[in-house]
Amino acid sequence: MAKSNWSNRTLFICDNIDVLENMNSGTVDLIATDPPFNKGRDFHSTPDKLQGKQVGFKDRWRWDEDTHEEWHDKLHDDWPSAWRAITLAREAYGDDMGAFLCFMGVRLMEMHRILKDTGSIYLHCDPTASHYLKALMDSIFGKKNFQNEIIWSYKSGGASKKRFSKKHDILLFYSKSDNFLFNPQQEKSYNRDFKPYRFKGVKEYEDNIGWYTLVNMRDVWEIDMVGRTSKERTGYPTQKPLTLYSRIIEASCPPEGIVLDPFAGCATTLVAAEKLKRNWAGIDIWDDSYRMVVERLQYEGLLKVEGEVAIGSLEISLGDVHTETKPPTRTDTGESAAPTLQLKTIITPPSDRFTNTQRKELLIQNNGLVCSGCERKFDFPEDLELDHITPRSDGGSNNIENRTLLCSMCNRLKSNKLTLSGLKKRLKELGYLNN
Repeated sequence: MAKSNWSNRTLFICDNIDVLENMNSGTVDLIATDPPFNKGRDFHSTPDKLQGKQVGFKDRWRWDEDTHEEWHDKLHDDWPSAWRAITLAREAYGDDMGAFLCFMGVRLMEMHRILKDTGSIYLHCDPTASHYLKALMDSIFGKKNFQNEIIWSYKSGGASKKRFSKKHDILLFYSKSDNFLFNPQQEKSYNRDFKPYRFKGVKEYEDNIGWYTLVNMRDVWEIDMVGRTSKERTGYPTQKPLTLYSRIIEASCPPEGIVLDPFAGCATTLVAAEKLKRNWAGIDIWDDSYRMVVERLQYEGLLKVEGEVAIGSLEISLGDVHTETKPPTRTDTGESAAPTLQLKTIITPPSDRFTNTQRKELLIQNNGLVCSGCERKFDFPEDLELDHITPRSDGGSNNIENRTLLCSMCNRLKSNKLTLSGLKKRLKELGYLNN
């Protein structure tokens, strides 16, 4: 069994992509996280409990500023179905959605890699991007591993006169495989007219509202948001309730399993994990996130301060909560996040350090505007697409010696399954090439 290469109760204060890329594969039981939503605005803290410490983040996205060519190449080459989902969202919604999904895509690839085969991920979002994120996650985790779209319904101020009030968020629940852990949770189901049914073999209960039975929980959750008068309120701009993330952890993480939150924020997931006696790690770029973790653990009675006698639930001290400003060092085989690379043992040559744009320019300089498949000549570089001579699934590298240019028709026909010679054979069978 793979072992994690970080200590329990570790908060990494750095860019989460750097940490995720350097975590050992197959080591996490549950990822429960609340990333940006692509709301097109900035978020700032309220002054109530942050003691003058300001926190805020930008939830606006630009393709030319917030994505990197390295990300484009990685998605295009190693997870083409994810790249197609991003491209279609960019066309349908705009560059900002494309940039947001590109940011999420490279991170979700790594999250998929570090989950155990029995693990799951709950991605918190809202209707702004939920449908685009679902298409992206279908391509990475597999549509068959989609388990639930959970609706978190809440009450809050403000209402529109032009539409129904928008009072819910969405949790996209995916498993790593069909062998995932799930502990069904139960909820009250009140009887009609709140009176007892007295059905044979059905256990009924009564509270101050009336009679009810216990049933397996639905995918619509009524949980109060963290309001202005809530005791757990920190002032963090997008804080979520402990009850919400506790339910996720109880359902999808075994006792003493590992919970990871790559967008830890004000530490709701981490505190919920500690309360439920799970191991945890978090990642955030906020410099003051460590203080927030410590203060919330203390407030919940989970962390003793210096000189305090450990009583009751006070089981950990300040020295048990770790902070790191650098990614961990991988101690596993170093496998890639690309799904095709897990099919065969691959010897990867050193990178030629070209970007895909540079590779395409070099191929055009050497071979002209000619499709290597159907051998047609074209007038514009935009008519040709960069592809692999030997597919990644067959051990082909991303380097320029394994690259070629194809027209869109040949690229679709070749897919990620045929070699270039296999494509030519298929084209001859179809009558597009002379023998």
